[in-house]
Amino acid sequence: MTPEENAARFNQAGESGLPGLVGMTVHAIGESGVDAVMPVTPALMAPNGFLHAASVIALADSCCGYGTMASLPEGATGFTTLELKSNFLGTAREGEVECKATPVHRGRTTQIWDAQVRHRESGKTIALFRCTQMILYPH
Repeated sequence: MTPEENAARFNQAGESGLPGLVGMTVHAIGESGVDAVMPVTPALMAPNGFLHAASVIALADSCCGYGTMASLPEGATGFTTLELKSNFLGTAREGEVECKATPVHRGRTTQIWDAQVRHRESGKTIALFRCTQMILYPH
């Protein structure tokens, strides 16, 4: 399956969940990671008029989760997040934000993913994100 075909599969699966709620669209999922975008809409803003931090985390965490699901080791049935961390360097008020999630470690029991979220129009980095996923197996 191509990265674009994989993205279409995940986009369809995410329509009814949080990725669909925030308007996330995945463009590619492959060995090098996950590329996605999210529109900056009024529903995703904090009361101060800037993009809500939770909206940015929803995008980054979803990208990392999709990457984990697409690269589960043989015999694994899923994953759960053990830890996540985000550093915010900027924000957005309009346009789109893009996320590039890349694998740092793809082990049999854990995966570690990094993600960078940028304002698409200006290229300004909004957040750096890292998460650790525990790989799940049947009992």
